[in-house]
Amino acid sequence: QVQLVDSGGDSVQAGGSLRLSCSASGSVWCMGWFRQPPGKEREGVAAISRTGSARYYADSVTGRFTVSRDNAKNTTYLQMRNLAPEDTATYYCAASYRACAGIWQAAGTYNFWGQGTQVTVSS
Repeated sequence: QVQLVDSGGDSVQAGGSLRLSCSASGSVWCMGWFRQPPGKEREGVAAISRTGSARYYADSVTGRFTVSRDNAKNTTYLQMRNLAPEDTATYYCAASYRACAGIWQAAGTYNFWGQGTQVTVSS
């Protein structure tokens, strides 16, 4: 069993930046970030392979968000820049024992989930 603790959410103005962190209690393969806006479905935002050599992004965040990981610390990060009101959501990190390729956006890929951290972007 791997426990995930995600943090770093806050309220910011449009155009601002935030960095989310996800601390894992053990080693996993694919680490993903999802978000769920109010009243909407949960969607995959980004994912990173175990070694960090492969990174995946949703079209809506490409060029603005960067996913990274520090395996020595069992921590994954989501750097978010140029935030917009439509980025407002609860963000969740997720961990999988499977590789990311081809399946990273499917919530069912992941074995463990963080508790969520709220990001609110005002215009």
